[in-house]
Amino acid sequence: MRLLEPKGGNGVASSGSILGNAVVRSEDAGFLKGADRYYDDFALEGTAYVTFVRSPLAHATIQAVDTSEAAACPGVLAVYTSENIGLPSAPGFAMLPQFQRPVIAGQRVLFVGDIVAAVVAETRQASSDGADLVMVDYDPLPANANPETALDADAYVLWPDNETGNLAFHTEHGSEDGLAEAAHVTKLKMHSQRLAAVPMEPNGVLIEPGVPNGGITVTLPSQSPIGLKRGFATPLELEVDAVRVVAPAVGGGFGAKSGVYPEYLITAKAALDLKRPVKWTGSRSEDMVSLTHGRGQVLTAQMGFDDQAKITGLNLHCLADAGAYPAVGAFLPVLTQLMSQGVYEIPKIQFSGDAVATNTTPTAAYRGAGRPEATQVLERVIDKAAAELGMDAAELRRRNLLTPDQFPYTTITGANYDSGDYEKALNAALMASDYEDLRAQQAKRRAANDTKVLGIGLSVYVEITAPMGMHKEYAKVDVLSDGAVEVRVGTSSHGQGHATSFAMIVQDILGIGMDKVRFIQSDTAEIPRGSGTAGSRSLQTAGSAVFRASEEVLVQAKELAAQQLEASVDDIVVGPDGLHVAGVPAQAASWAALAAATDAGVISCELDFDQGDASFPFGAHVAVVEVDTETGDVELLRHVAVDDCGTVLNPLIVEGQQHGGVAQGAAQALYEWVQYDEDANPRTANLTDYLMPSAADLCSFEVQNTQTPCPMNPLGAKGIGESGTIGSTPAVHNAVVDALSHLGVDHVDMPTSPQRIWEALAAS
Repeated sequence: MRLLEPKGGNGVASSGSILGNAVVRSEDAGFLKGADRYYDDFALEGTAYVTFVRSPLAHATIQAVDTSEAAACPGVLAVYTSENIGLPSAPGFAMLPQFQRPVIAGQRVLFVGDIVAAVVAETRQASSDGADLVMVDYDPLPANANPETALDADAYVLWPDNETGNLAFHTEHGSEDGLAEAAHVTKLKMHSQRLAAVPMEPNGVLIEPGVPNGGITVTLPSQSPIGLKRGFATPLELEVDAVRVVAPAVGGGFGAKSGVYPEYLITAKAALDLKRPVKWTGSRSEDMVSLTHGRGQVLTAQMGFDDQAKITGLNLHCLADAGAYPAVGAFLPVLTQLMSQGVYEIPKIQFSGDAVATNTTPTAAYRGAGRPEATQVLERVIDKAAAELGMDAAELRRRNLLTPDQFPYTTITGANYDSGDYEKALNAALMASDYEDLRAQQAKRRAANDTKVLGIGLSVYVEITAPMGMHKEYAKVDVLSDGAVEVRVGTSSHGQGHATSFAMIVQDILGIGMDKVRFIQSDTAEIPRGSGTAGSRSLQTAGSAVFRASEEVLVQAKELAAQQLEASVDDIVVGPDGLHVAGVPAQAASWAALAAATDAGVISCELDFDQGDASFPFGAHVAVVEVDTETGDVELLRHVAVDDCGTVLNPLIVEGQQHGGVAQGAAQALYEWVQYDEDANPRTANLTDYLMPSAADLCSFEVQNTQTPCPMNPLGAKGIGESGTIGSTPAVHNAVVDALSHLGVDHVDMPTSPQRIWEALAAS
């Protein structure tokens, strides 16, 4: 295990360093015992409740909204429609001016779940009863949920003022065609299907009016609460300092719990109007249509190879479904484009990406956000090419991998890879999985005409963490006069283990025990700035900020100790519960005494760490499946993940992220799929219809790490939160297709359900 030097190098530390060792998460006790509270656990006196009336139609004009019966319902305090809400568009859903989303739909609804009214009442039941009495007269319009037909000449245009019709965004890169010189070209069209985030805790918000400064206090389950103040202040016409945003314990996010949802603003408006707290607690069914969805790309690839099986070029088109109100999801093809070279030496790349509007829930970032899609298509086309060329899938990859001596490396599409050793990760995964033995077992089953066939799938991936300018973060470290430490950061943990990780850094530098570290986050009254948690950025940015701030605190403390102990600063070292003179432990000053000696009674450092660019974790996965050719049933027998997130600070936390990521990635390959019918009605609007695996449906994952330090931060760390998801999906997907390849099947779209497998076998 690689440890860290206390002063921040990437080399081996002294044996006393806590960094690099498995440390049990300190925050888990609060979750397990129910001591930590979620937003819906907060109860304020006089709280009213809001229920939203949502459109049952995917596309229609609104002829009339009759709220008279709802307003007369016992307990109802207010009923809002577009005519009386008095709010501009939702800022989080208006990245392009032509796609402004009204907070409440007034003239048209564009997807099932669009808000047409809101009922506020004394109790949840009363608000629900009132919502049932709102009568809406709709005139249906043509609806479309298929991105592949959105640009057809006869397609109904959702946004008439958009000059490009249903085309919401276009990106392209490269003009050189590397296929003309190819001896062989592999072609592939695949779907990275639309997914729902399904966090354990549904969405919602609690608004308390009047504080601070006559404004509002917002308590909500958000991944990035510090950055939301202006998103509330501007539409509500409040001063930014009159908005306090707090995220308590948060039950999962995966990208969907970001930004200011229309429901938040309506709830806030009601609280200000009624001058009392108002709460909205979403249901699971609401989440399935109102929380942003993820993925939803159609990927068409052509990859050329010369007569030595070296890649000559890649032509790739990405068609993204942005949903009814194109916003974040419309821009994700840019990340797919950026990562389209992957881990391979590809001399020429042509990429084009189109995002289109459809009558569906808007899409946004979802665990990986554009990077998984790039890996999925690359790893599928490589596997398909290996089959067409009669080569082993591992060998074809190895022949085309970038090599360690090429780093730092700038890809054709402009990604600045910091460090990597892709073949090392691949070799480790092949060894851990007993790859050659697996191939022998597979051949034996095939020779015996066994109806339960074995499939072995590989993926080698690289991903980007702290992307798109998210490489800067805030931290503050205070040593108090009681000897405790307060650590403040601009990130926002919702299960990642930040409290443990950052306390480990403080202990390693200052020698103050983790039990004396108080972790403060996710409250704008305490944190002046911060970019939240997304893009697997927290440790390399906020962790590095904590590291640098702790170093500065130590510098200040050494100067104080030198004065108190009448010694040279160079002779002051960290000891138990304080600092002492080197070689003379008895000549010591406690942290409490040092802090008390300052004018403010605290030794403090506040700073922003800027890594300068994104980092690029990588890895290799091997999946083993068993497919019943008579029923189409798939069982995931083994999954080996070797992920490299730079220097590992706490292997226990890294392993947890790997397990969670692999489960989520395997779920896309095998189970999950948001579906709509031909009229854009959702067919998977609850967990009865949306198939998700439990732990019982998955194998016990085998996870390992290689460690290739990031040179851009003092911890040597890269992100790990999304790596497992990115690496696992194509490995499992490839394994299913590999199991059927000897029967004439060269592709099955995800999710690889029994029905799809049965149909593929029937057509082969």
